[in-house]
Amino acid sequence: MLTLDDFDYDLPPELIAQAALPDRSASRLLVARSDSLQDRVFRDLPELLRAGDLLVFNDSRVLHARLFGQKETGGQVEVMVERPVGDHEVMAMVRASKSPKPGSRIRLADAFDVEVVGRAGANNEFFQLRFPADDTAVNYIERFGRLPLPPYIEHAADASDETRYQTVYARELGSVAAPTAGLHFDDALFETLAAKGIRRAFVTLHVGAGTFQPVREHDLSRHQMHRELYSIPQDTVDAIAATRAAGGRVICVGTTSLRALESAAQGGALVAGSAETGIFIMPGYAFRAADALITNFHLPKSTLLMLVSALAGMDTIRKAYAHAVAQRYRFFSYGDAMFLERNS
Repeated sequence: MLTLDDFDYDLPPELIAQAALPDRSASRLLVARSDSLQDRVFRDLPELLRAGDLLVFNDSRVLHARLFGQKETGGQVEVMVERPVGDHEVMAMVRASKSPKPGSRIRLADAFDVEVVGRAGANNEFFQLRFPADDTAVNYIERFGRLPLPPYIEHAADASDETRYQTVYARELGSVAAPTAGLHFDDALFETLAAKGIRRAFVTLHVGAGTFQPVREHDLSRHQMHRELYSIPQDTVDAIAATRAAGGRVICVGTTSLRALESAAQGGALVAGSAETGIFIMPGYAFRAADALITNFHLPKSTLLMLVSALAGMDTIRKAYAHAVAQRYRFFSYGDAMFLERNS
């Protein structure tokens, strides 16, 4: 039985990337296979792919989901929006010295008030907040909120982050964290990929704040995943079917794209539509949709480290991460990337 300790590794803190490289595609790329490890540069990606392969991207865009304010009592509050719920309400994490009570109000950004409706989420881990009715909650968030960088990035978001913590193809507002594998792609790389006959398709999965929550169960069979909203368009289902029929590979750009596809294929065949997923992928999982994955390096003891171990094999991932640490790769959201193939 696998436990949390099976997915731990030692990471020197200085390897956690604190800023993006000026050139998106200049990141390093570790090609990790069961029998080899190869150090490349991300712009070499077209050399690893074949005409007829399909890259599947998550087009979710990061909300300015972090807001600061005060309770009616004067206490300081930090709000991290988890997701919009309709036009005027959101689920959010609220950090304060004392939890706000239902019916109370919070002044945000010294500009507008939200009402605390009550607790929300499967374990009441969130608050439901009602925004003013004269505009949508999303518009308020985008106007007054701040870009929510991950907790391991030590600086506040600046003008550079506004550009570099979004993918160049982001369009569907709704995430509180970027689908970071896509940060390595730029327009020049897309032109090279297209010239080689490598096609693109898109899904949407809105990354929730739960992605940063640690796994607290030592026995992984007891872990309950956070839930996220995803959408698979029919065009993407059709593109994947055509790729398979022609003998091409489906290559997910990021764990979010993979989780969306695998969630939509739980019944056997991939189906279009929108739903909520809490899929937990760990070694032993039978993949239905993904043949390969482009991904950044993930935190120790995280569900995403378990996911890549399921795809590429635990031994491959252990060797790859040890190599990456030894070779001083840059880790996490603004770090370098890996190319992984499904091991079965």
